[in-house]
Amino acid sequence: MLALMSVGEAVESEPKRRSPRRAIFGFVVLAVVALLFGVPLVTLLWSGNDWPLGVELAGTALVVLAALGFPVLMFRGHGGHSDTASRIADTLLGVVWVLFTWSVIGQAFGLALRLAGVDDPVRSRVVTAVVLLIASVLLLWGYAEAMRVSRVRRVDVTIPRLGPGLDGLRVVLITDTHYGPIDRTRWSQGVTKVINSLDPDIVAHTGDIADGEVQQRLSMAAPLADVQARFARVYVTGNHEYFSGALGWVEHMTSLGWDALHNRHLVVTRGGDSLIVAGVDDRTAAGSGLPGHHTDHEAALAGADPSLPILLLAHQPHQITGAVSHGVDLQLSGHTHGGQMWPFHYLVRLDQPVLQGLSRHSERTQLYTSRGTGFWGPPFRIFAPSEITLLTLHTPR
Repeated sequence: MLALMSVGEAVESEPKRRSPRRAIFGFVVLAVVALLFGVPLVTLLWSGNDWPLGVELAGTALVVLAALGFPVLMFRGHGGHSDTASRIADTLLGVVWVLFTWSVIGQAFGLALRLAGVDDPVRSRVVTAVVLLIASVLLLWGYAEAMRVSRVRRVDVTIPRLGPGLDGLRVVLITDTHYGPIDRTRWSQGVTKVINSLDPDIVAHTGDIADGEVQQRLSMAAPLADVQARFARVYVTGNHEYFSGALGWVEHMTSLGWDALHNRHLVVTRGGDSLIVAGVDDRTAAGSGLPGHHTDHEAALAGADPSLPILLLAHQPHQITGAVSHGVDLQLSGHTHGGQMWPFHYLVRLDQPVLQGLSRHSERTQLYTSRGTGFWGPPFRIFAPSEITLLTLHTPR
């Protein structure tokens, strides 16, 4: 699943890899596809169900065709920039992931039934019915969760170095909007409406704004121009910008009135106290080949008053190491999507130090990781709801 969730990224971001590495990647993808489609095939059709021959043959043919077509659709969609192919491939990936997960659980349930003395074909048919029922409910619910305007998650953060004039500062965080092959213009308008209702002092977008070039996603990004903030609207790049035209998105966000914190900072002052608001490029930026694009905390904080507290935007939680070493007080990140589709979060944790929420990483440095405002790929969110985050900053009581 991890290989497939990133296959679109690999197609676009690694076109010049040497053939042995590409061969290994291809083998891994094919092995994962065989596993994802094979386990549901065995569970639902072959495990003692004793279906009529016609049903078994038709079902097997359907699964095999889907498995063979899936990589083609994924590469045509995310590699060839076909929105239609992307929609089909992404939806298929979500469906097969849920079927795979619950087929594995179903096999354990089947073992329990066997120990209880339930014989086939009744045992296997009960497992099939349970798997299909749970998968159907989760997919319908997960789709509704993905497509709805995100709920507001309210978080209070105490920052010891924050001056009293900034106590109660309201920071709204959105991230991973992933404007993509499904038109979510109305959704984007709804997100902007919610943000403005929170009366923010600062609005931050921590990257992965879209999958596609600016011209492809103009209507979905347009409502960002209407976002209101008392002091600043700030944005940093995520990993997806670097195969969706990063320079174009940085320029477009600037044209919409946002400050693109491309390894730089600004200062917000209220009540006689100030806060450094800084941003760094995503950790993948250095491999993009774009001049000057790389994570550079020193450049981002150059000239900043070292006595002032620092709010840092960095797309990935993994970048917290640099924040700690540079004395950042609070880093805001996204990228993980909270796992997006249970139990994918176990794989996310292999790559990232934090899945979601507020965490502490040194005596000074805290990290808030959002579950993301949109979704990538499969249009489902299962046990990982999206969020628009309202962080209220406080001085110590």
